[in-house]
Amino acid sequence: MKRLYLRVYLGFLAVLVSFAVLAGAAAWIGRAVFDDDFSEGPGLRSGLVHLLTRAIPPPGAGPVAIRASLEALSARFRMDFTLYDASRRLVAAVGPPVPPPRWRRRGESTFSHQAWGHPRPIVIRLEDGRWIAARRRFAPEWSRWLPRWLPHWLPLWLGPLALLAIAIAVGVWPLARGLTRRIERLQARVDELGAGALSARVEVEGRDEVARLAESFNRAADRIERLVDAQRHILAGASHELRTPLTRIRMAIELLEGDPARRASIERDIAELDELIEELLTAARLDAPESVGEAEPVDLLALLAEEGARVAAEVRGEPVTATVVDRLLRRLCRNLLENARRHGGGSPISAEVVRREAPGPEAVIRVTNGGQPIPEHLRERIFEPFFRVEPAPGARRAPRPAGERGVGLGLLLVRRIAEHHGGRARLVESGPAGTTFEVVLPLR
Repeated sequence: MKRLYLRVYLGFLAVLVSFAVLAGAAAWIGRAVFDDDFSEGPGLRSGLVHLLTRAIPPPGAGPVAIRASLEALSARFRMDFTLYDASRRLVAAVGPPVPPPRWRRRGESTFSHQAWGHPRPIVIRLEDGRWIAARRRFAPEWSRWLPRWLPHWLPLWLGPLALLAIAIAVGVWPLARGLTRRIERLQARVDELGAGALSARVEVEGRDEVARLAESFNRAADRIERLVDAQRHILAGASHELRTPLTRIRMAIELLEGDPARRASIERDIAELDELIEELLTAARLDAPESVGEAEPVDLLALLAEEGARVAAEVRGEPVTATVVDRLLRRLCRNLLENARRHGGGSPISAEVVRREAPGPEAVIRVTNGGQPIPEHLRERIFEPFFRVEPAPGARRAPRPAGERGVGLGLLLVRRIAEHHGGRARLVESGPAGTTFEVVLPLR
């Protein structure tokens, strides 16, 4: 079937047909159980009335003869019988008396109204105007366990209804599961693509709307992979081409004699360009997870101490081993510490590593400096590329080391590297006591 809606529609029709068949079977069973054949036509009804009129002695016979005839009928049909006269007064009864018949329209000579409880009475008007009421004496063994207020026909319908429910469940399950299983596989591939696995593709099954959606996803994923590959190659090539003249300029500066201040300024500009190139390359690698390298066990405290020595930071904590990409975690720690140095106004820098067990085993890296507080509404924006916090009106900008300006990608890479490892990065506190950044990494 090429159209998905036709498959759903025909499946629904099949379920309805099954319902109709089982409902008809249940109705037939109920009709057979409760002897509803009495209502099939006037011939059968009138014949039954005639036979009962002949079987029961006329009104002038004595009560002994009438009771004997009722006892014979009761023994024959295993029912309790009660005879009423034309005025609906009790004449004789075998077994517990059956309630008298309701008043009916003139000329109506039928019987039986639907009653609650069990068993159901049958009331027949004889040819001579008398009324005979009968009630089934025999009841299945299981009926003894039923409450008296429960309709006697209800348990007998539960079986067919249960079969109907099972048939619907069994009939609908393959249709629904076959459809949703393909959608689940498509969703899994979409999640993989969103996580950076550009090679994710979904298998195309069938020729309906879901299959066409899978084909569209594969085509879109192909285009995205080609665009990202082209961007990565262009960025890598541009970075390489930029580094070549930078290297030649650096060598020329070393041979240059003259103004030391101008030479130092040029060297700082070259270092800033080199750092920008490195940050861009790291960002490009994070767009292609397969190119960042393999994860391995790394002692986070030792790594943080190595990077902290570059900025004279005080590092403390406990040894915690996490499975990470060493190069990326080193870049994360370096960016956090460099950010603290540039924006700390010369205040001491502290860093720590702790292990946390709740809500799950996690490693927490915290870096604190004493720079100016960051306003609440900017604490998320500082993780955007090339965003800088401007000082409040009238406030002085914190002093920075000469030539230290940053390239505007440091905190962005901190967050992206943390998310690449299944963690998160945030600014947890910024006030007079200092600014603290926290990176949480799951320990797998």
